Amino acid sequence: MRAIWKGAVSFGLVSIAVKLYSATEEKDIRFHQVHRADGGRIRYKRTCQVCGEEVSYDDIAKGYDIGGGEMVILTDEDFSDLPLSTSHAIDVLEFVPAEQVDPILYNKAYFLEPEGTATKPYLLLRDALTDSERVAIVKVALRQREQLATLRVREGVLLLNTMLWPDEIRKPDFGFLDEDLKIRPPELAMATSLIDSMAGDFHPDEFTDDYRAALQEVIDAKVEGREVVQPEEVEEAPAAAVDLMAALKASVERARAARGEAPAGGSAEPTPISSARSAQKKAAEKKAAKAPAKKAPAKKTAEKKTTAKKAQPAKKTAEKKATKTAKKATPRKSA
Repeated sequence: MRAIWKGAVSFGLVSIAVKLYSATEEKDIRFHQVHRADGGRIRYKRTCQVCGEEVSYDDIAKGYDIGGGEMVILTDEDFSDLPLSTSHAIDVLEFVPAEQVDPILYNKAYFLEPEGTATKPYLLLRDALTDSERVAIVKVALRQREQLATLRVREGVLLLNTMLWPDEIRKPDFGFLDEDLKIRPPELAMATSLIDSMAGDFHPDEFTDDYRAALQEVIDAKVEGREVVQPEEVEEAPAAAVDLMAALKASVERARAARGEAPAGGSAEPTPISSARSAQKKAAEKKAAKAPAKKAPAKKTAEKKTTAKKAQPAKKTAEKKATKTAKKATPRKSA
């Protein structure tokens, strides 16, 4: 990488000399405009609309259109008189929790490398930011423009993220925000179930630019003079759903099938209520399995019941025998 800027981070009374590097790069495939007939490059000339002459870069100034065909011309001297902070300083203004910075404000990212003997204070600021779980809000002048930025830690390196100013963020002004449209609880529950079925951890390396890869394949085929074979589509685009709930249910099952999970309850469609009941049932079974079983009392009770059942027939048999004995012992009356 090549350093595009050199300066210093002002951290209180500490100054940390750093080099600035672009942290990102675009991977877009770029094309030139050419003449279709012979492939010649198309060139543009910088010509003046007033005199028609071609103008060199040295004779080009910046103009601000104030309307009515009038133009205010600004030169390099005009810009040098502006109250712009030094172009070689990154001034730390304050330290704030990272979650308080809205991601929409982030613009471009740059790596900072310590220069010369600035390694120790560089590491000190890096470790202090990590321990405090905060980011530094800074101001820096890049390309003749003062910019708001943050300093944070990424993979052991200080990362400078330039930011948009608050007045550069547009406010959404859409009609549906004023509509009184109610979302039914079952729809919200099913949408939440769909999110849960598609939940996972973000691994950027798992995603690729399929369009760029296909375009590169077309270019390579042109170079090699071979035929371009279009890849077969894996699946067709889903048809429009009849209603929202049907689409949500189908999406949940599709997400589960993609993960190799069986549908809940066999072929039955899962619902938030059935899912909750199933969870409660599993929790109850788990709790019952953990509870110690009382086998001894159960055994004694069974024995008592068995003894009682056996005692009743024995008692009746004894009574019958006593009755027969009594009949035999009674003397018959003489005629």
